[in-house]
Amino acid sequence: MIQTKGLNFSYANTALSGDNSRNFAFPDIACAEKELLLILGQSGCGKTTLLHLLAGLLKSQSGQIIIKGQDIAAMSESQLDLYRGANIGVVFQQSHLLKSLTVAQNLLAAQYLANKSQNLADIETLLARLNMGHKLHSPTHQLSIGEQQRVAIARALINRPAVILADEPTSNLDDKNCEEVINLLAQQAQEFNAALIVVTHDGRLKNRVSNHINLDNRG
Repeated sequence: MIQTKGLNFSYANTALSGDNSRNFAFPDIACAEKELLLILGQSGCGKTTLLHLLAGLLKSQSGQIIIKGQDIAAMSESQLDLYRGANIGVVFQQSHLLKSLTVAQNLLAAQYLANKSQNLADIETLLARLNMGHKLHSPTHQLSIGEQQRVAIARALINRPAVILADEPTSNLDDKNCEEVINLLAQQAQEFNAALIVVTHDGRLKNRVSNHINLDNRG
C-alpha cells in the first residue's frame, strides 16, 4: 500500500530547523494494507521528518514515496493537497483541532477540504465507534486531552484513507491508555483496509508490535 525507495532529506537551505546541517538517508520501508509498522527511535533521529515526508508535508531531495501505485514525491503541491486529503490520514502529536468549532464541524471541515461530500451520518457512525458519539455537538475546547485525541483520530479516518500516519500517539499516556489507543488505531486500519505507520520512541509498543524499524544511528 505504501513503500519508499532511496528516500533522502536535508534541512539545508530551509527554515524548518535550527540545525541546518541535518541530513537523513532513510531505509526503504513497505507497509501493506491492514498492516501496522512501527518506526522507532529517540529524539532527533528523523522519525517526525520521515512521517512528514510520507504525508507529503515535506519534499524529499531524492527518492520515491509510492502510495497505491502513485509516487507522491513527484506530484505538484496542488496535486498533493488533493491526494493527501483523500488518501492519507495523519494523527499529529498535538490535536490541532479548530477550537472554536464543534466536533462535528471539525470533521465536516476535513471532508470539505478533501473535496469529499459532507456526510454527518458517516461522522456519527465513526464517533460512535470511538465512544465519542455523545460529544458530536460539543465545542472541542471543552473536551479533555484524551477526548481531543480521539477526535483527531476520527479526523484522520473520516475520509477512509489508504494510509494512516500517527506521530507519537502514546508518548504521554499511561499503560492502560497506551494499549487502548494503539488497539484503536490498529482496529480502524483493519476496518478501512489501510496501512498504519506509527512513529514513536515509546518502547512499550516495540514489545507489542513485531513489525518495526529502528532509525537510531541512521542518517
